[in-house]
Amino acid sequence: MGQTVSTDDFRAAMTRLAAGVVLITAHDPDDGPRGEDVGMTATAFMSVSLEPPLVLASVRVGCRMDELLERQPRWAVSVLSESQRHIAGRFAMRGRISDRLLFEDVAYYRGEQTDAPVLGGALAILECETEQRVVAGDHTLVIGRVLTARTPSAEGGPLTYFRGRYRYLS
Repeated sequence: MGQTVSTDDFRAAMTRLAAGVVLITAHDPDDGPRGEDVGMTATAFMSVSLEPPLVLASVRVGCRMDELLERQPRWAVSVLSESQRHIAGRFAMRGRISDRLLFEDVAYYRGEQTDAPVLGGALAILECETEQRVVAGDHTLVIGRVLTARTPSAEGGPLTYFRGRYRYLS
């Protein structure tokens, strides 16, 4: 068996891979009288298949989103534009305040298929239904069938993440 790579070396190497930034959202109908919206920033998100249309999102095992997606199969993805850096930072904080407060001054509307919040001004919106969940180390890979795909905002560039910082394409 080969030598195991250190966590620090692995993390440093992976920060050299530029990634798009998305906000994954879902509505938890069981949290309180009107339910609660949950959101998390992700850079581990990708297209998996065209036929059928499938995407993959990686979420940390045991986080609020992982727990919710275990029982709530419908969720949405907003592909963030460069002008939405503040939203990415807000929903990426660890040990943060309640999700209800995070959504307070964010422009969003409800997805028709998922009832999840979708961001106004996002470059693309995908509404998904979970097809498969695979535990892989300290993350759960959530594979979702895309129910709707829209590109409401044609203007602006994507928000990317590289070397531990949000970046813009120039």
